[in-house]
Amino acid sequence: MSDKQALLLLPGLLCDERLWREQIRDLADIADIGVPDLTQDDSVAGMAARVLAQAPPRFALAGLSMGGYVAFEILRQQPQRVRKLALFDTSAAPDSPLRAMQRRAGLRLLDRGRFAGVTQQLLPSLVHAEHVDGPVGAEVRAMAQRVGAQAYRRQQLAILERPDSRPLLASIAVPTLIAVGEDDRLTPPAAAEEIHRGIAGSVLERIAQCGHLPTMERPQVATALLRRWLQG
Repeated sequence: MSDKQALLLLPGLLCDERLWREQIRDLADIADIGVPDLTQDDSVAGMAARVLAQAPPRFALAGLSMGGYVAFEILRQQPQRVRKLALFDTSAAPDSPLRAMQRRAGLRLLDRGRFAGVTQQLLPSLVHAEHVDGPVGAEVRAMAQRVGAQAYRRQQLAILERPDSRPLLASIAVPTLIAVGEDDRLTPPAAAEEIHRGIAGSVLERIAQCGHLPTMERPQVATALLRRWLQG
């Protein structure tokens, strides 16, 4: 019988397993890792139910951005199955009116047959400036193309309709790591601080010179944080 912990890694919008590639490789000595498919459902409730239907009885759970929204929903549906929680660059609050408007504009473009994925113009809001023109930026764009237009539609609809998770925070009683890129423009450190204040005993880590995707931008730092959290 394996003494490794079951660990589920939940991707963000337009992300696949590549988001967690280095963590999958470098934590394999202590964790049995799965990356659930979050491309099939158009609600966070549906995403969470699909994850739970295929998950081991109990598991450690880490989510980045949209993956964090799904993690909160898993805790609403079956909290007793989650042993530990790690939240990267996510928010417990619903979208601001401006952000919701931007998402709906993206969906309208999709209705006209235009899916650009992650454009060069969008990259600076996703990754630190030093990664925009390098291999990380290129891999983010390739990942979005692999996920594709129809999954993007479903994911954006799910994100737009997600519940407010702030009322849930006080009930979370498992060891919780919260991490955020210091330069994250999409879910800035203030969003992480709000989650940290809401979850008693949680640990907050800010990652220097990093945008919205620390697992790709600062993989060694992200892996070290997850290792400490798993072994703690």
